[in-house]
Amino acid sequence: MTTTTSPLRIALIGTGFMGRIHTQAWRTAPRFFDLPLDPVPALLVGRRADATASFADRQGWPEHSVDWREAVERDDIDVIDICTPGDTHAEIALAALAAGKHVLCEKPLANSVAEAEAMADAAAHASDIAMCGFSYRRTPALALAKELIADGRVGEIRHVRAQYLQDWLSDPDAPHTWRLDRDRAGSGALGDIGAHSIDTAQWLAGQSIDAVSAVMRTFVTSRPRRGEVEGLGGVAADPTDRLPVTVDDAAAFTARFDGGALGVFEATRMSTGRRNANRIEIAGDRGAIAFDFERMNELEVYDAAADAAQGFRRVQVTEARHPYAGAWWPVGHGLGYEHLFTHQAVDFVRAIAGEIPVSPTFADAAQVQRVLAAVEQSAEHDSILTPVAPAIRETEGNPA
Repeated sequence: MTTTTSPLRIALIGTGFMGRIHTQAWRTAPRFFDLPLDPVPALLVGRRADATASFADRQGWPEHSVDWREAVERDDIDVIDICTPGDTHAEIALAALAAGKHVLCEKPLANSVAEAEAMADAAAHASDIAMCGFSYRRTPALALAKELIADGRVGEIRHVRAQYLQDWLSDPDAPHTWRLDRDRAGSGALGDIGAHSIDTAQWLAGQSIDAVSAVMRTFVTSRPRRGEVEGLGGVAADPTDRLPVTVDDAAAFTARFDGGALGVFEATRMSTGRRNANRIEIAGDRGAIAFDFERMNELEVYDAAADAAQGFRRVQVTEARHPYAGAWWPVGHGLGYEHLFTHQAVDFVRAIAGEIPVSPTFADAAQVQRVLAAVEQSAEHDSILTPVAPAIRETEGNPA
């Protein structure tokens, strides 16, 4: 469907879960959406030569490398797409921006506030586009919720309730992974999935969290070393050969928003029976919206003035007029998880072409990082109310 021959050459760094889904997104986006530029997968970068070559062959990447610096230094690469563990994000993104590349970076933006601030500052002073991959913003139902809230349908926001519940670590013998190593991941459930809830809540409400009171728990302090099987958790090579878990299994906190709303948040990867329950409810003086990603094509909407039955109305977000939905299937035919990343690629390309503002910016993502840091600080000090630190630098970038 692309109407231009101008290529946008992509270098993807990372061959894991996110690398696979970003690959699919880049290939799918121009086939379903009319784009001002043509994204072309050009170079894949991984850690191990054999695994990277195998991934490139299977996924159709024409070239591959084990050195991300090659991608940054090549003149024929326009976009650096970072799908690596958090401890590498800052170095790669800063080098890419300095080299004049557009950057798409997976969340959370970095492993520390200092790194996130440096990335936001570099992005603000770059002429190229930098976006953080908070993909749930691209869920049609949540994008519709954003429109309804912006139109005043819920009125003055009073309550924000957000949960992100998974159970893939509920088995104490589930294998160790880099996501359980603080040096690589930064934090556990808090940064891995809680960051999504924080971003979604601030984006929907149009307010920033300015103080938190938190508790965090690590229920299983060691796990078997992971075997060679690919996957999120892999398999245990030897259940008695265990590695320490240095991140949280679960986090819960209350939050104060700068616009006056009260927030309640929970993130866990040990909620038995919950596979991917990413939920948010926003209530105001005129109505409310509620969403659960396990029913991702639906939005619950309550209008306090018009609804005599005093109940939520279930909206199927599959109409052509709904955000993103018109590019896909007939009405009533729902979308899936992978479509969010296609929408993300679409919006990133359109931002590069100047058709829409980039969102979320690195500055938006740095604000999420400051909230993560405040949650950890509060939990370390017996849940004391902890202010979210202001931005270290004043940044002027692309509007959110």
